[in-house]
Amino acid sequence: MILLCLHNKLFMKTNSHIPFGLLTVLLAFSIPMSGTAQSYMTKSGHVEFDSSVPLHSFTGISDHLVGKITLRDSIVDFYVDVHTLETGIGKRDNDMLRTLEADKYPFAEFYGKIISDFRPLNNQPQNVTVKGKFAVHGVSKKTTITGTLQKVRKGIHVEASWTLNMKDYNIEPPGILFYRVSEEIDVSISATLSPN
Repeated sequence: MILLCLHNKLFMKTNSHIPFGLLTVLLAFSIPMSGTAQSYMTKSGHVEFDSSVPLHSFTGISDHLVGKITLRDSIVDFYVDVHTLETGIGKRDNDMLRTLEADKYPFAEFYGKIISDFRPLNNQPQNVTVKGKFAVHGVSKKTTITGTLQKVRKGIHVEASWTLNMKDYNIEPPGILFYRVSEEIDVSISATLSPN
């Protein structure tokens, strides 16, 4: 700000015909604060989970992941309505929603903060660590997630994955015939967020 004021005074001496207020506005728009947008958002990110029972595995997917990343304070917030998850078999989807008590707890959400360095002007994928809380089925647990962020033409691309244990979220693994679904679920997200 001090440099901006000095620049204004110096400029005013040689260009006194330009009103000071207009000059300030022009300089504010010509000198970006950080060289990049501060907030990015998506409403169509991809999320999937992998689950298994002995001799069988299946994947649930949704392309309705909503997410926001704010670089100014390193905040990350992603959530999905579990009703949008599909496994390819209607009965299994209904069993999943019943197990998650989806009518009572419709959202799964991660809210946290990037705790590692991220250089938004670097176009290469960068490894990042995010620390926060993941909430599903009415239970919120502290979670640390690793992934990548990459500056792309349309904004920022994010990819991340982690494993959760259903028991940690008071979810009773459903049974298929004589077998129980594995307690551990692999979760991954992929999304391109546009400047907001």
